[in-house]
Amino acid sequence: VLIGAGGQGRELFDLLADLNAVAPRYEVLGWLVEPGFAARGTRVRERPVLGDLDWLAGRADAVQVICAVGAPEQRRRLVERARRHGATFCSAVHPQAVLTPTVTLEAGVLIAAGAVLTDAIRLGAHAIVNCGCTIAHDVVCEPFATLSPGVHVAGGAVLGEGCFLGTGASVVPRVRVGEWAVVGAGCAVVADVPPNTTVVGVPGRVITQRAAGWHLAAGA
Repeated sequence: VLIGAGGQGRELFDLLADLNAVAPRYEVLGWLVEPGFAARGTRVRERPVLGDLDWLAGRADAVQVICAVGAPEQRRRLVERARRHGATFCSAVHPQAVLTPTVTLEAGVLIAAGAVLTDAIRLGAHAIVNCGCTIAHDVVCEPFATLSPGVHVAGGAVLGEGCFLGTGASVVPRVRVGEWAVVGAGCAVVADVPPNTTVVGVPGRVITQRAAGWHLAAGA
């Protein structure tokens, strides 16, 4: 069962189809969406919208769940709701992604086509690595970290919980992107990024500071 039927969700559906073309493994039952997104029974990629996350009540033991919502603060909220229903999460790695045997994945990770992950990398739960990303040795991606297409992360960097790296951003070795920070598209991160900030430009500079816990706001 897939949480989220927007763009990231449809990309996940295609990823699972590519996996099944290599070795049949997943049967996609349908989509779980937030109220108001689409009516129950609406078909997306020939699979029905099953309802909202309350659909999992009494069914969580019978299915595996993947959350494919791009915004990390929204993904965290939906995952927490699914956990309260006892959901079991699985990960999905595209067959055209390259991972060494020393890459460690926690539950709920998505890795798209063309991503390359080298030695001794750890991806926390529900991290997303989009197409064409490269992650070098000893990088740690904490839970809910999100890499947009074409992000490049050099060795020893740490991507904090819930951080979001925009398309084409680059991170130099051994720096830390703080928790729930946002890195703009094309940004060059050459120094530590404070938590809850937005950085843009080359080199990256802070343009916004959010209050700690902003991602927990109602409706986030």
